[in-house]
Amino acid sequence: MASPSSPRFGPSTYLTVLVLFMLTLPFASSKERTKTVEFNVKPGGVVHTFSEKIKKYECSFTYASQGGTNEQWQMSVGLSDDESHFSCSVWRPQGKSYLFFTQFKAEVKGAKVEYARAYSQAGVGGQNDVALKEEEYTVGDHTVTQTDGKFRAQLSKLTVIGRTRHDEL
Repeated sequence: MASPSSPRFGPSTYLTVLVLFMLTLPFASSKERTKTVEFNVKPGGVVHTFSEKIKKYECSFTYASQGGTNEQWQMSVGLSDDESHFSCSVWRPQGKSYLFFTQFKAEVKGAKVEYARAYSQAGVGGQNDVALKEEEYTVGDHTVTQTDGKFRAQLSKLTVIGRTRHDEL
């Protein structure tokens, strides 16, 4: 399994791909390539799943949380123009969640995770993102999940970028 800070390709390649992908995502010419939707994160300790798709690629966010009331969150999914990368971001637009997460898992279908990062606070209003410690979550080939016994129950943002499978002609 890859650690969140050691992508499966070199640092310069990683930065190039990430910057290019993130820069082109908002300017994608087709509605079919990007989608942002709102959903409620519900406390109560019950496991919930929220999913979004673009073409044959899907992102699912599964969680259980405690405390407070429903929070408005967003999920953005995107597909690069050449369909070589699929991205999924889940976050609380207000920046910090006041819920305590007992578990979380993001899963991408149709892509292999190349980069993932989880945050206890999302940057809004001039604030920076605050990343979770690497030991708090585990990155697999298709999932990002909390590490039992290490995760400190704070989650406000999760970003996953995966390489899609392509058959060469």
